[in-house]
Amino acid sequence: MIKVYQFYLVKSYWKSLFFVSLIFFSLSIILNIFEEVSFFKDIKVNSLYPVFLTLLTAPTIVYETFPFIFFISTQFLFIRLMDKEELDIFKKISLSNIKLIGILSISSFIISLILVTIFYNLASDLRFMYLEMKNKYSGDNKYLAVVTENGLWIKDEINGYTNIINAEKIDGKYLKQVTINQFSSDYTNINNIVADKINIENTDWLILRGSFSKINQSLKVKENVTFKSNFDAEQIKKMFSDLSSLNIIQLNKLKKDYDNLGYSLTNINIHIQKLIAYPIYLTVMTIFASVVMLNIKRNKSKLFHIVLGVLLSVLIYYVNYFSSLLGQNERLPEIMSIWSPLIIISLFCAIGLVRINEK
Repeated sequence: MIKVYQFYLVKSYWKSLFFVSLIFFSLSIILNIFEEVSFFKDIKVNSLYPVFLTLLTAPTIVYETFPFIFFISTQFLFIRLMDKEELDIFKKISLSNIKLIGILSISSFIISLILVTIFYNLASDLRFMYLEMKNKYSGDNKYLAVVTENGLWIKDEINGYTNIINAEKIDGKYLKQVTINQFSSDYTNINNIVADKINIENTDWLILRGSFSKINQSLKVKENVTFKSNFDAEQIKKMFSDLSSLNIIQLNKLKKDYDNLGYSLTNINIHIQKLIAYPIYLTVMTIFASVVMLNIKRNKSKLFHIVLGVLLSVLIYYVNYFSSLLGQNERLPEIMSIWSPLIIISLFCAIGLVRINEK
């Protein structure tokens, strides 16, 4: 049975999370609306269109800032408890600091699971809508690359032609088992190319050996033919970097398609590992903030608490960021790049909890 003080503590924590999240959501809208307005300043659209796009992408931004939100929310909760001397009341009713942190941790973990399973999927779907709507005006609709169970598909508009390219495999700087259908400006099929292997190291693709069939002409086999494209191997890799616009089901499907294509799974594996680790990450941030607040003297000013919290949460965020970056560049194993910072922070939390328990 939940006791009154437990309910009060959880309710206060959730309230703190809600208000801090609202502040971050408002800030994300204010900061991003200027970017959207600037983007559309020379484009004729409804005046509310930039506002709508800002609202679509705001949940994704807020999701990325939840580590800050959880840390700062916990700080605000403890500042409030200290101001009202409620920590002393908790001690009198035999609620130790360890039990208090335990209640907050369980509450934090439950909220984190909801954020990953529900909020993330909603935010990613809205992010996908945002990218689709904005790309209509960005010129990116000339270039499109997608991965399906049938391999890599590229739409490439260049020199007045539209090239539809399909490759069954990617192997480093090479496309393998490639079909290219070339269309004129009026979408008449004028050329078809079938090649076993194409070097895409730069935008001047090298067709090592291919069959060329133009309309009303016989089939010709040619070797070492240059084919102009907007893409090289590195650009194609970057086109799949916005994994935040894919929900969990889409991520798993894309991983399977990547595997069939022979495409590197590093980035998508790291992204999935981040999702798995996220509830633990947010819970650890709550524990860490609690440890910090209970280990510093009460006579410190509120400004000191807030500044310390912001600095520590930023430091932890960038440690996580650079660690995952090392994983993406294959300098660290994928799992280690995500979990090692969490293990280190957890050790600091454990040391802090021991100190608290001794008080």
